[in-house]
Amino acid sequence: MDKTTAGPQRLRTLPSWLITQTAQHAHRLVSERLAEIGGRGHHYRLLAALDESGPASQATLGRRSAIHLSDLVAAINELAEHDLVSRTPDPDDRRRNIITITPAGRRQLKKLGRQIDRIQDDLLAPLSTAEREQLTTLLERVLRHHQGA
Repeated sequence: MDKTTAGPQRLRTLPSWLITQTAQHAHRLVSERLAEIGGRGHHYRLLAALDESGPASQATLGRRSAIHLSDLVAAINELAEHDLVSRTPDPDDRRRNIITITPAGRRQLKKLGRQIDRIQDDLLAPLSTAEREQLTTLLERVLRHHQGA
């Protein structure tokens, strides 16, 4: 088949289409499975960023977690309501808050992390360990290229 030919068969071989379809499936799995244990993807990303890099202002945390500010504030509020993070005024700039993961937040992060691992296993079930590593390496390379890194 000529690569310029359009149609359903051609569509199903386009990497962009395959990535999009897989991403939609992955997003659904993550949303549903994290909701089963009272979590969301943003919660995991924020708690992981805080655990890995320590307390941060909301702006810094947004950059670390790649969460848009409008979603970030809502997610921080949800985490704070459940005492998974604390919010304290920045001593250097009272207009800013510093967000810190709490001991309960660390426990929730571990719980979410175990669920994320199960989700990855379900999503990538047809692939061997070596194939999973290869897929991850290739996707990282494509992403770095488009992020200008």
